[in-house]
Amino acid sequence: MMQFHRYRSVWEHEELLGRLGRIRHVALDMDGTIYMGGSLFPWTGAFLSELRELGIGYSFLTNNPSKSIADYLAKLASLGIAATREEMYTTTLATIDYLREHYPAARRLFLLGTPSMVSEFEAAGYVPTADSADDVPDAVVAAFDMTLEYSRLCRAAWWAKQGLPYIATNPDRVCPTDLPTVLVDCGSICAAIEHATGRRPDVTLGKPDPNMLSGILARHGLRPEQIAMVGDRIYTDVEMARNAGALGVLVLSGETTLDVAEAAEHRPDLIAEHIGTLGELLREARRV
Repeated sequence: MMQFHRYRSVWEHEELLGRLGRIRHVALDMDGTIYMGGSLFPWTGAFLSELRELGIGYSFLTNNPSKSIADYLAKLASLGIAATREEMYTTTLATIDYLREHYPAARRLFLLGTPSMVSEFEAAGYVPTADSADDVPDAVVAAFDMTLEYSRLCRAAWWAKQGLPYIATNPDRVCPTDLPTVLVDCGSICAAIEHATGRRPDVTLGKPDPNMLSGILARHGLRPEQIAMVGDRIYTDVEMARNAGALGVLVLSGETTLDVAEAAEHRPDLIAEHIGTLGELLREARRV
């Protein structure tokens, strides 16, 4: 294997710069990409400043729908990043966008999710239905619900069995944690419903589903070749970029090693040491 220095791409350098020169927006995974746990990477602040100087927009993406936008903004602020609501895109927002496009008449939802997530749906004009056979929803939404109640799981299964539109916010089986526990995520909750009813969600949003990037493209009036998806996981971040026709950038500051990246079935368009390296390449591309 050739020596790795700063970055590696499936394209020659000039071709890479040409493609980076078309980028108008960068979608950023969070943990492992801009910070690790509770610590901001030392290059993140300079990278975001670089994007602003180059006139490149950016969004922060997460598959975790359990927190509200306000919660995430507070997390970023605690790390020294002053972000706006418009710069955040969670699977909750992706689900809201999906409902608006595919089920525009739906207003009443049975939601398996945390109070923070439910508040986002309410702010968007949706009405959560009760755990009652008499309170019939227009659709069912299952999410990473850390406040899950058995009766509500059973009610969601009942509505799924009745054939109502059924949407999952994200496919993750577990949520990463350094605590001595297993955080059962949305994918595992949906697996329980499937085992009980034989019904899978009609659509599972979140990375690697392309709908998450499609929502950002629609919000900013962009084409797929004008957005770069940056993250530390091939099977979610980079795979979503591939599914959406966007430029996929893998950073080695988080989960994935170079050996794993090189052995992947679909290699990332660009493998960078970290987002600081991507910033340097974007700057170089603007000079060409």
